Amino acid sequence: MSAPRPAPRSEYLEGIFAPVTDERHDVPLTVRGELPADLHGMFVRNGPNPRFPVEGRYHWFDGDAMVHGVCFADGEARYTNRYVRSAAFEVETKAGAAMWAGIMEPMELRHPISPMKDNPNTDLVWHAGKLLALWYLGGEPVRLEVPSLRTLGPERFADELPAGMSAHPKVDAHTGEMMIFDFQFHARPFLRYGLVSAQGELLRMFPIEMPGPRFFHDIGITERSTIFLDLPMLWDPELLRQGKRRIVYRKDMPTRFGVIDRHATSDTTRWLETEACYVYHVINCYEDGDEIVVVACRVDDPMPKSREPGPHTRSRLEFLELAPMLHRWRLSPATGEVRGEQLDDVPTEFPRMNDRWLGRPARYCYNPRLAPSSAVCFDGWIKYDLERGRSWVHALPADRVGDEAVFAPRPGASEEDDGYLVSFVHDRGGGPSRCVVIDARTMEERASLELPQRIPTGFHATWIPGGELPA
Repeated sequence: MSAPRPAPRSEYLEGIFAPVTDERHDVPLTVRGELPADLHGMFVRNGPNPRFPVEGRYHWFDGDAMVHGVCFADGEARYTNRYVRSAAFEVETKAGAAMWAGIMEPMELRHPISPMKDNPNTDLVWHAGKLLALWYLGGEPVRLEVPSLRTLGPERFADELPAGMSAHPKVDAHTGEMMIFDFQFHARPFLRYGLVSAQGELLRMFPIEMPGPRFFHDIGITERSTIFLDLPMLWDPELLRQGKRRIVYRKDMPTRFGVIDRHATSDTTRWLETEACYVYHVINCYEDGDEIVVVACRVDDPMPKSREPGPHTRSRLEFLELAPMLHRWRLSPATGEVRGEQLDDVPTEFPRMNDRWLGRPARYCYNPRLAPSSAVCFDGWIKYDLERGRSWVHALPADRVGDEAVFAPRPGASEEDDGYLVSFVHDRGGGPSRCVVIDARTMEERASLELPQRIPTGFHATWIPGGELPA
């Protein structure tokens, strides 16, 4: 182990990003406004929350996983938060200190445990009665108990999972199936694809042939197919061989969409090429005749024009610039043609939709709007009507920022936007955070609930319907 180095200042450790240490359990919340009586379920959000002083440079993605949840029932709400006690978390707990450097530091290939910290701080998925915390670099899924959010242990799918499982699997609400993927950057196979049954059984997981290591982040699904995104932002292969990590963006490489039958048993992927770009998050994919439509937030060029420190009006993830715009592609697997169009010029990210329409033609999506600042934060949410080209904005006050908003369908609803958006909102001045409930049709706030503490702004969230929660 190398000697500890002082950590330089990071804006992702201050203000709305500053970590908290308290874990609260089943705290009743005071409601401002009118909490819908039919809002029944649990909103759960994952995110980074470092426990120990970091070694070297800190990246927002480095912090320990902490999950925050709000249970809604009978017009009332209760809050719980806990650290995800993964294997790496327990190792550092025993040591009483951080045992790994962050992703901006060289990998420690001789580390006694592993070169990188397996840290499920990115995403959450609810499937087959299980809540899983996931890591964007494809680590070991960790199962959490609901509603207590207590860590139950690793989820290995009856020991059938061959390696890890990345964040952003896709669950088909109509069939109950879950499509998963995993990727490696140090050895083949560089990509794996898997199918999990509605009952939670891993039916298969097999390699997808790739020309080299890639930096995957998301996939899409239609009724019949799974869509991969092979993008020209990738790990520098020369540095990887030296145990170092650096992302490079190759403008001379195409973006490739890979289309494979959902129920394929081996690699039969059809690849379609278009101009270089990067995509962190896919909103939806669906079939339209012989074509496949992909809707996502597209980054034209993730490399900033200047790497000089100082205030910036575009959000940055350290060495990457975040200026994603709503975009739609039409893929023709029969001809290989790809046609794309930008749908808005306002930067948005962490998009969500009514997941009951996932993989089917959907009219609406709900995108957090990026604030004009160097750190990634959101100053409101935009509801897009993808069918008619309209949008509505729910803007936050200047002293507030928001998180990803999940869609909670109203019980018995038949219309796509008949439900609520649930998200956390944070006070730039350091006051307690809030949970807000917004009418998804009108984009007007219905209720605001003050949490018992300030919590750091975070990553991805999910909604667990009340009927699927334990009694």
